[in-house]
Parts: sequence; C-alpha cells; structure tokens
Amino acid sequence: MAERSSREGWIPEITDGDALAAVIEQAFDYRGDVTIETRDGARRVGYVYNRRRDVTAPFIQVLLAAGGEPETIAYAEIQSIAFTGRDTAAGNSYAAWLTRKQAGSAAADVSSGGTPPPDA
Repeated sequence: MAERSSREGWIPEITDGDALAAVIEQAFDYRGDVTIETRDGARRVGYVYNRRRDVTAPFIQVLLAAGGEPETIAYAEIQSIAFTGRDTAAGNSYAAWLTRKQAGSAAADVSSGGTPPPDA
C-alpha cells in the first residue's frame, strides 16, 4: 500500500485481512476523524485511539465524534474505513513550521523598525 502525505479524503480499497490491518494502522496514525462502515451497514464517525491486532479477536477503539462512550469494533465487523475528517497534522511538518517562524521573525523586525524583508 502506497504511503500518502495526507490521508484526508482517502477511501482505501480493503481487499483482505492484511489490507484491513494496514488501513487500521494508518487510521490509528491519522490525526482526524474517520468514517467506519460495518458489515451491517452502520456508520460511525470518530477518532481511532486504540487498536489490538495481537489478540484472539482483533479490534479498534473509537472516540465517536457525536460524543458518548468510546466504542469497540471488531476487525471482522469492519467493511470500510474512509478518512473523512480534517487532517489536523497536515502542513505541520518541520519545513512548514520553519517557514512560519521565519515569516514571524521578519514581521517582528519590520514592526520594531528593523530591516524590512526583501519583498516589502
């Protein structure tokens, strides 16, 4: 399965148990909500905060966007997972941080009477 820089909007194809496990790992690492459709047609939207593959009946645990108690969903019940929530980590790389920091420093120099940035 190919890595994506942001999974936001991604609806992966789950063809077998290994593909499901890989998508669940990515959902666990995702910093946004996912929509989980179970085999009975029910949909749950929330944040995957835990998963256990190393047990007799593998499962995920989800903090539901609607609130209430966290929900445990067995791998065997999962039909699909869509990355539907905003990726709160997107654009938060070191390079993006450094660019913002440098822009902030330049703005501070201008407001304090320092040297203006080259494009000012």
